[in-house]
Amino acid sequence: MFRMRLENYGLIGDNQTAALIGANGSMDWLCVPRFDSDACFAFLLGTQENGMWRIAPASPVGLVGKQCYRGDTLILETSFETESGKVCLVDFMPPREHYPEVVRIVKGVEGRVEMRMLLIIRFNYGLTTPWVQNDGGFFHAVAGPDALILRSDVEARGEGLTTVAEFTVEEGQQKSFTLAWYSSHLRPPRGLHPDHALTETENFWKRWVKRCTYEGPWRKEVIRSLITLKALIYAPTGGIVAAATTSLPEQLGGVRNWDYRYCWLRDAAFTLYALMQSGYSEEASAWIGWLLRAIAGDPAQMQIMYGVAGERRLIELEQKHLSGYEHSVPVRIGNAAAGQFQLDVYGEVLDALHVARSIGIRPADEAWRLQGHLVDFVEKNWDKPDDGIWEIRGPRRHFTHSKVMAWVAMDRAVKGVEQFGLEGNVEHWKSVREAIHDDICRRGYNAKRGAFTQYYGSEKLDASLLLIPLVGFLPPTDERVISTVQLIEKELMNNGFVMRYHPSDSSDVDGLPPGEGAFLPCSFWLADALTLTGQQEKAKELFNRLLTISSSLGLISEEYDAEKKRQVGNLPQAFSHVGQINTARNLSQNDGPAKHRSNS
Repeated sequence: MFRMRLENYGLIGDNQTAALIGANGSMDWLCVPRFDSDACFAFLLGTQENGMWRIAPASPVGLVGKQCYRGDTLILETSFETESGKVCLVDFMPPREHYPEVVRIVKGVEGRVEMRMLLIIRFNYGLTTPWVQNDGGFFHAVAGPDALILRSDVEARGEGLTTVAEFTVEEGQQKSFTLAWYSSHLRPPRGLHPDHALTETENFWKRWVKRCTYEGPWRKEVIRSLITLKALIYAPTGGIVAAATTSLPEQLGGVRNWDYRYCWLRDAAFTLYALMQSGYSEEASAWIGWLLRAIAGDPAQMQIMYGVAGERRLIELEQKHLSGYEHSVPVRIGNAAAGQFQLDVYGEVLDALHVARSIGIRPADEAWRLQGHLVDFVEKNWDKPDDGIWEIRGPRRHFTHSKVMAWVAMDRAVKGVEQFGLEGNVEHWKSVREAIHDDICRRGYNAKRGAFTQYYGSEKLDASLLLIPLVGFLPPTDERVISTVQLIEKELMNNGFVMRYHPSDSSDVDGLPPGEGAFLPCSFWLADALTLTGQQEKAKELFNRLLTISSSLGLISEEYDAEKKRQVGNLPQAFSHVGQINTARNLSQNDGPAKHRSNS
């Protein structure tokens, strides 16, 4: 059985976990009960023997359907057409109340179609084969703490450590399957009614989408990105995972394969703008609540990422039994970058909390006291080398972007006092802010290159420097900003998209073999920087180019391989969708997120 390209996967989810389903009807990725739990279907990163669940016409073998979402919802529909008829496979996960549950409904559209179901359950990322029992037509799969129960109005049977079924669907008929996870020491959950669950799920998403306040020319794309962002929110805590997957490669066949099923602090301010300016204050407030709980404690111990409930121990392990997506190994779970020192996240957190206040979210007084400790830490450590925004696994350096975000930390602390009447040693903070600013302009700007460079003393460029005008470090009219943007556009563009830094330089910077796609948020940053510097038409041209590489379902991954014309990296990537939302707003309104943040 073949695995799909990333562009041919659809996402479904229940606001606590998510699944990827290919246009061939195969569910190739599902972690339960949380985004970062072990996968029970891991075909995406291995073989079908590592777990999958396919429902599709029995013939022709390997038939690929056409996928779409049902309106503005997360209900996925895959249409298959054979010589004998047409069927539609409807996949969704009801927003969770108690248990994670996947519902799959096969509807006969025309004629008569022979169907086949193949269910291979393998817990522990495809490593553990469960004990499966048939209990009056219900199939229970149990291994250790995990259990799944399959219910269906189709008769299934066990066959060679798999569960299979053949059935026929005629026009107007439908057959249903539900698969629910539960803790193996408890009784299985009661079954739900598939049609009732479908109606409730559709109504949930319609109600949610109605809150969207964006009415610009890219409303369809913005709504799909907002739905995707909502799908990546872990509802019990408000944390937002960077992606629903792990180890999808940044280069096909390469080693840059990381686990993104965690919550990064770096995305905080961008995410807040995307949610709040689109009408989703409830989700924004929940995100701030998660943020404050996650970072509480000693500022020196603040991490760049946390688990969905604020967990700090994200030990990185290699899953050697998995062959990787298109043989891209190693496959990793956990993320060792959680232990890195990245100075910029202190600025991101302080900026996010400042944004929250400026757009109407009022963190508790305890939040300001916590911010004071973060400011003290930045004051004492801003002049130290760090691991940088790209989580390098090479030597620490004095990265210019990191210093800029240290300046942001001090700047937002000063503005907290000046704009909101909060208490603080504002005159001292101003002096530190000025010292950082002077240091960056003196050591981070390379007059020979006519641009800010990746790290002090370097001549190399870095796309993170596009954020200099976006965070208000310098005005977009400053000649140093204009020349930096121009040089990045000239040297870091690859077939129309922005690279993080020059691919041939990567091994010097991050200690890994060179080769990766274009990191898509960087292209959105360039569009925003072009907008701020008065190059609206060029920004629109870039934005429209970015829209063309999203999948037919409107999903965007982490990176794009412009030569192979394929999405690469983890999917869907929250940061990419946040970029699309914010850039659409920047291009269609005078007070978009970029202008608001740069003037903050």
